[in-house]
Amino acid sequence: MPFLAIRLAYLTIMSLTPADIQRLAQLSRLSFDPPASQRLLEGLNNFFAIVEEMRQVDTSGVVPMAHPIDAMPDLATYAPSAPEGMALRLRDDVVSEANQREANQRSARAVERGLFLVPKVIE
Repeated sequence: MPFLAIRLAYLTIMSLTPADIQRLAQLSRLSFDPPASQRLLEGLNNFFAIVEEMRQVDTSGVVPMAHPIDAMPDLATYAPSAPEGMALRLRDDVVSEANQREANQRSARAVERGLFLVPKVIE
């Protein structure tokens, strides 16, 4: 089966063959030994099986979002598509570790006022 036909076959159940893996390797200029080719084939077919399983989920009534931040009500002015009453559960932004800047910079070649100095690479 030609590669293009496989790409369009995702509308039903997509499954690759060893010949498809060989064609993909040729197109991407890669070389696989037989065990690696078999692992790739199994991995891709498992991936397509998961996609097909996800396609079976009923998503009617689920409001599509362009970005998860659309669901944050306090950003309603920036994300008017956010459904009312829907909120992301975010953890509090608190310091969890002590400042170890000096210890982290001990191995640096050059430091100035708490910043790493690096050589200029672009004129």
